[in-house]
Amino acid sequence: MTTTTPGTDEPILDTADDPQPGLRAYLEVKRAALLARREAAKATPREGANRLRATATAESRSGVRRIRIRHHQIISDSGADFAGYDLGPASPEIQLGVLGSCLTHVFLIQAADLRIPLDALDVEVEADHEPRGGTPGFEEVPIYPHHITYTVRVTSPASAERVRELHEAVERNCPIYNLLLNPQQITGRVVLNGGPQDG
Repeated sequence: MTTTTPGTDEPILDTADDPQPGLRAYLEVKRAALLARREAAKATPREGANRLRATATAESRSGVRRIRIRHHQIISDSGADFAGYDLGPASPEIQLGVLGSCLTHVFLIQAADLRIPLDALDVEVEADHEPRGGTPGFEEVPIYPHHITYTVRVTSPASAERVRELHEAVERNCPIYNLLLNPQQITGRVVLNGGPQDG
């Protein structure tokens, strides 16, 4: 039997016996985790923000960039036309993947929070990247990926209005989407030969 959200005709997530449950069973688990995290945050409020960290090292001989984040590794590489081996995506491509991953995750979080059932979810991100950007004749072309667009393909029994509500909630709450929309200040330093910082 399908349960509906009070005041609407929309089915909620307790439809795991649906012939095509898709992501619905996972969204129930996600919702439980989300509510538990909120309760834990109320019970033991943190002081200050989490400090995130990633390191990237150029491998000897190959120049392959090995990105380390906690106990995970990601390989970034150039194509053969740029002295690489194409062992992994280039940094601008990884950035698009990061945006797509974050949007996808926040769609799942917000769907669980708003109790909007999803059967399938796919996010595709595209951008223009001109390798000649900033060089003579291309001074006005950005050196960074630009004209970024994303397309979300959703399969859901929810109405178009509910999916619009979900989309709006995602754009309000997606950290990487908002990071890219808003100017950031980045500070850097160079440590030479393991000594004091230089520059």
